[in-house]
Amino acid sequence: MSHPSISLCWFRRDLRLADHAALYHALRGSAEVHCVFVFDTTLLDVLPNKADRRVEFIWQAVRELADALRAQGSGLHVLHGDPRVLIPQLAQRLGAQAVYANHDYEPEAMARDEVVRRHLREADIQWLDFKDQVIFERDEVLTGSGTPFNVFTPYKNAWLKRLTDFHLRAYPNEKYFAALAPLPTMTMPSLAELGFQATNLAQLKMPTGMSGAARLFEDFKLRMERYHEQRDFPAVKGVSYLAPHLRFGTISIRSLAREAYYRGGQGAQTWLSELIWRDFYQMLLHHHPRVVGHAFKPQFEHLPFTNNGDGFAAWKAGQTGYPLVDAGMRQLAQTGFMHNRLRMVTASFLVKDLQIDWRWGEAWFAESLLDFDLAANNGGWQWAASTGCDAQPWFRIFNPVTQSEKFDPDGKFIRRYVPELAGCPERHLHAPWNMSADEQRRCGVVLGRDYPFPIVDHAVARELTLAMFKAA
Repeated sequence: MSHPSISLCWFRRDLRLADHAALYHALRGSAEVHCVFVFDTTLLDVLPNKADRRVEFIWQAVRELADALRAQGSGLHVLHGDPRVLIPQLAQRLGAQAVYANHDYEPEAMARDEVVRRHLREADIQWLDFKDQVIFERDEVLTGSGTPFNVFTPYKNAWLKRLTDFHLRAYPNEKYFAALAPLPTMTMPSLAELGFQATNLAQLKMPTGMSGAARLFEDFKLRMERYHEQRDFPAVKGVSYLAPHLRFGTISIRSLAREAYYRGGQGAQTWLSELIWRDFYQMLLHHHPRVVGHAFKPQFEHLPFTNNGDGFAAWKAGQTGYPLVDAGMRQLAQTGFMHNRLRMVTASFLVKDLQIDWRWGEAWFAESLLDFDLAANNGGWQWAASTGCDAQPWFRIFNPVTQSEKFDPDGKFIRRYVPELAGCPERHLHAPWNMSADEQRRCGVVLGRDYPFPIVDHAVARELTLAMFKAA
């Protein structure tokens, strides 16, 4: 295969210059490399909310990427439309002999790439793609009999056994920046021109782009050794907050895994396990694309959920009457983020207290989460719903009150996101319905007026759910 003189590197969920697999191979193998990002109308046009934090987050990351390329004397082609049409057109207009990109594992993205690959082949242009967003992909970690793992712990053990220094090594892209195509200053469409509007990312002080990811990572390094002790408490700054940056590739998975692996200690190793879960879910999606919209465990495909619309609306609005559930759902609505412990608690509540189909909740998180990732979101929901691979056993059901007492013991998180309970005494904060009428008046929260009564009795709901799963 001859080296192309002109290449096009297509950025997707890898919005950075450092340690970028496709860009590295393009720079090393080409005399001149053009970089491109497409605001994909096949995705953007179906988003129901035109003040979507994800679009603004991506826009900010693309702007920083364009500025970084300009600082190297190059630039970023920023297009708006259908990439299946625009990428082949741009490649031909530039006279490129190859298009470089990193692998994507979602079924629709793979179908998109196949169309692009076909159009490029018809124009006698090579398509070259590489692993970048995971440490191990597809068939790289299999059981001894050559089949995909269905249980996380053996997968993790095999993952660690296979890992070498090579898998964590950064691509030294900066050595080859001289191959970036010299370009005049190019403009990129504004959010308004894309059909979207600014959100509250600025008010939330959300760090964006490569620089924001780097700042968050440096901050987390100072706290990583305590991760295993603090990660389950939503009122504590215990997690990394890097999930959206991993999702959109403003930081390299290799840099994170390398830090966790070589640092050692329980906190770092616990965080490394979370990164391995991410690979695990991507592997599952590759081998079992049917999990999109369907239960991994066929016996739970048609559970007789009640799917009460009023209950679903109360859950989305954070008005269930269970303070920790409501605080988590309101955090999601206000920030686009939800603490991982609360993702499990709120998902369990929807499925096993309200008997609402996990797919309803999965779709709501997909619409609301800044860090939405198909593989991880599907895996997490099927874990909580007990329908998935290596899932929470169906007979273990989170109690929303004991979870609240254990993981927000002083109610700091609840009081932040459910301010109507701010005056509630600590002994009643996790179950305010136990207050007498006099106590309610004294603390300024009358149930049914200022805060709802529980929309379901957990003990009763638990028995109904156990019977539903047992029948299945």
